[in-house]
Amino acid sequence: MAPTFAAIGLAVADMGKSLAFYRRLGLDIPAGAEDAPHVEATLPGGVKLMWDTYETIRSFYPDFSVTGGDGRISLAFACAGPADVDRTHAALVKAGHESHLEPWDAPWGQRYAVVLDPDGNGVDLFAPLT
Repeated sequence: MAPTFAAIGLAVADMGKSLAFYRRLGLDIPAGAEDAPHVEATLPGGVKLMWDTYETIRSFYPDFSVTGGDGRISLAFACAGPADVDRTHAALVKAGHESHLEPWDAPWGQRYAVVLDPDGNGVDLFAPLT
């Protein structure tokens, strides 16, 4: 039997900041999880998004180091429509998160924007143009 894809894991410097960011995107994350070393949220369809602090990862992988640069991981969130891409992007930027790409109309037929989460991961926001 082949393995089944089940989860995406994020290594985070600050659990509270990361969870607050993803809660703003509508994820159902357990209350009080900010102080936990490991957190999981089940997404629609059953795949889990998991967060581990750097310290937690180093507890079983002592040589773990954070690598810099763009493109380590990207998560994408579908929005209700083009205006929702703009609203969501603006709300995240107003909350102090860095815009990586301002909203734009992509040639493949979507309104698209990218905001960086607290650990520098790209989070794409998109919706069909029509």
